[in-house]
Amino acid sequence: MDERVRIFHEQRPRLLNLAYRMLSIRADAEDVLQDAYLRWQSVDGAIESPHAWLTTVVTRLSIDRLRRARIEREAYVGPWLPEPLSDRDVPGPDVALELEGDLSVAFLVLLETLSPNERAAFLLRDVFDEDYADVAAMLGKSEAACRQMVHRARERVAAGRRRFAVDDATRTRMVEKFIAAANSADPDALLALFAPDATLISDGGGKAIAARRPLVGAERIARLWIAVARRSSGRVERRVVRVNGEPGIAQYFDGRLHSVAAIETDGERIYRHYSIANPDKLRSFADIAMLASTA
Repeated sequence: MDERVRIFHEQRPRLLNLAYRMLSIRADAEDVLQDAYLRWQSVDGAIESPHAWLTTVVTRLSIDRLRRARIEREAYVGPWLPEPLSDRDVPGPDVALELEGDLSVAFLVLLETLSPNERAAFLLRDVFDEDYADVAAMLGKSEAACRQMVHRARERVAAGRRRFAVDDATRTRMVEKFIAAANSADPDALLALFAPDATLISDGGGKAIAARRPLVGAERIARLWIAVARRSSGRVERRVVRVNGEPGIAQYFDGRLHSVAAIETDGERIYRHYSIANPDKLRSFADIAMLASTA
């Protein structure tokens, strides 16, 4: 194997981790890595630190792509949510990541509140544990400016983040309780399951049935699921799946995958329900959908 190819292959999982967290779309992250690879192959002469060079290129390409994407998303129909990943596509544990749940849909949603440069500085420093001096070099900023960006990003993420100590088994139990309540269309069970100020956000992208605006409040969310049950009796199936490394829900209509959902919970109630129904964002779950249709 060519030495350049070998080095890139070794760095690729970490670079994909970074690009996906920057862009929240798997295909966009892959495109960034392809562009970075072509640039890597075309460089003349030796590179003192392949890690730093490749991280810099992927970071800057991701920033540029994220800026373009945000302009494009102004025309997006309804709320925009990250593309969910099945366990097949979740980047492997090749990096000692610092933050609990830093691949979750909820965490990626919070990252959308940051500017592209803030997002990059925050991820490089707090998730990928790069030194401030290296972050500054990668972004082409002063070290003081990077410290300030990371500080602002931390405050914004902390303000929007619910810190629940919920283990995998407890989260699975809550997902199963939701599936049972939604299947039964029991108003009392649904009301008890969601926090009074719970929020449900649906991303259909104008290509699938989904709420065009966030629903806030347990009663409104319960009414939605009761209406769904009445209109589609016997046509809906829900299953527990892994979504970005956490237990989530796959919902099928007439045997076809309709949406994938993730939740935020304290172990007693659900505070956020993120539902992604845009078919362009469900490719990671295609195999699961095929298995469900043949089961």
